[in-house]
Amino acid sequence: MIKLVVDNKEFEVQEGTVLLEACLRHGIFIPNLCYLEGLGDPEASCRLCFVEIEGKAVPSCTIKVTGPLVVKTDSPALRKLQRSALRLLLSVHDVDCAHCPANKKCGLQDLAKFLGLGLKPKGLERLLKEPHIVEEHPFINYYPNRCVLCARCVRVCRTKEGRPQMVFAKRGFDMVISFYGVNRETMPECQDCRTCVEVCPVGALILKTPAP
Repeated sequence: MIKLVVDNKEFEVQEGTVLLEACLRHGIFIPNLCYLEGLGDPEASCRLCFVEIEGKAVPSCTIKVTGPLVVKTDSPALRKLQRSALRLLLSVHDVDCAHCPANKKCGLQDLAKFLGLGLKPKGLERLLKEPHIVEEHPFINYYPNRCVLCARCVRVCRTKEGRPQMVFAKRGFDMVISFYGVNRETMPECQDCRTCVEVCPVGALILKTPAP
């Protein structure tokens, strides 16, 4: 076991534990969207989970505990970094909470409240993708402008044979979630599985209403 001191709180964890996971398990909240218990290392895509180690800001989801650490999670500099990362996410997010099924149980809403940031921050141009809804999947509608590219859905989506059926496609601003073999015959497992929808923190994946 290895000792950590986080915000003056001492505890021990197994060697190799991801720092973000260690903090969350011991009641120390670090802003994040990518982490999902039991899914191994996060994607480090949201850039929200900064902590301070030896005076340097690092994403806690990229640090595996291999020796004693002294960590700070709540400093003005860290909060500034986290607010900047959240502002960038919101600048490409379709903030229409009243019409979103994730309203009041949304990861972005929770983070904005925690960081004291409005959901429509001023000073950044809002950039949205086209189309607003991707309906090519037989059982799921995908909303790219809600998606925060946290990769939770990609990481949980596997066939019984272990093959992924959801992946990242394109690059940069144009990056989206894409699907393998999109039709009812080649994706039968999707019909009764809603795991990707359930792990989405922002309502970017919505089950289609069955035809009457």
